Amino acid sequence: NDLTIAFIMYRSLHPLVKWILYLQIAVSQVDALIPATPMEQTSRAIKSIRDVIDQRIASKTPRRLYIDYLIPLPPETVAADIDPWPGGLAQMYPYAEKIITDVLSGVVEDPGNLSSQILSPQDCCGFFVQESKASPERDVAAILFPSVDQLEKIDEIDRMVGKDRTLLIFNRQFKRPEDFGFRKKDRSQQVVFDRFEWGFAFQEFACRGEDVKLNFELGHGGWKSCVICDEDVDAGAKEFALLEPSFDRPVYEDLERRINKVLPEPLWMRKMGEAETKGLKFQRGKK
Repeated sequence: NDLTIAFIMYRSLHPLVKWILYLQIAVSQVDALIPATPMEQTSRAIKSIRDVIDQRIASKTPRRLYIDYLIPLPPETVAADIDPWPGGLAQMYPYAEKIITDVLSGVVEDPGNLSSQILSPQDCCGFFVQESKASPERDVAAILFPSVDQLEKIDEIDRMVGKDRTLLIFNRQFKRPEDFGFRKKDRSQQVVFDRFEWGFAFQEFACRGEDVKLNFELGHGGWKSCVICDEDVDAGAKEFALLEPSFDRPVYEDLERRINKVLPEPLWMRKMGEAETKGLKFQRGKK
C-alpha cells in the first residue's frame, strides 16, 4: 500500500534531509486529523514528544512517556493476508528499530551517540539510549516492546535513567494493571501506570465495524478521534471527526454513540447501496 511504499522510500534518506522534511510536514499538516504517511507520523511524534519534555522540564517533573507508533505493514503484504505480521514482534523489530532511531534522533537536541541492546530475546524487547551533545539531561532512553515480564527491568531502567532524563516506553505490550496478574497488579501500578503519561499515540481499531483512528498530540489538544470510510472506491477514503479533542483517551462506548450519529447506516448497508447504484466492482467500467 501507499504507506508501505512511503516507508521504504524515507528509510533510505539522509538524516538531515529527513529532519527538513519532518519540519515541513509538521507545518503543512498541522490541521490534519491523523498522519497520512509514516514520515508525517514520525514528524508529529517528534514534535509532540518534544512539547511534553519541554513542559515537564519547565514544571520540574519527571519525563516518563508512553509512545504508541503505528508501524507500517511490511512491503510483501497483500490484501489476501490474514495476518500481515506472521512472525509477530520478531518480524516487527527491524522496522521498529529504524523508526525508534529516527524518533530519538529527532527528539534529542544536538544528537550524539546512539546505543542499543536487547533486554529479552524471547520477548523481542530492546533498550535504546540517544545521547545529546548539548547536555546529559537532554539524553533520551527508550524501551521497545516491553511486556509484563519486563516489569522489574522497567523499574531498574527507570532508576538508572534518573529523574533528570527522559524515558520512553515505546509500543508497550500491555494496557492496564490487570494484564500483570493479581500478584503484580499493584506493583505495576506503582512502577508504570503512576509514573508514565502519553507523549504521542497513533492507534487504530474497529468500532461498530468501522475503521477508527485515535491520535494523541500535546499541541493538538490531546486525543483526537476519527473514522475512515473507504468503501467507495471512486470517491476514495474520507475522514470523519468523531469526539472533541480531550486529554482523556476516548472510551469505546462514546465512540460508538458518536459513530451512530455520524454514520447511521452500518458499513455493510453502505456497501450494498454502492453495489446497487454502481454495480459490482468487477463489472464497473464495462460497456
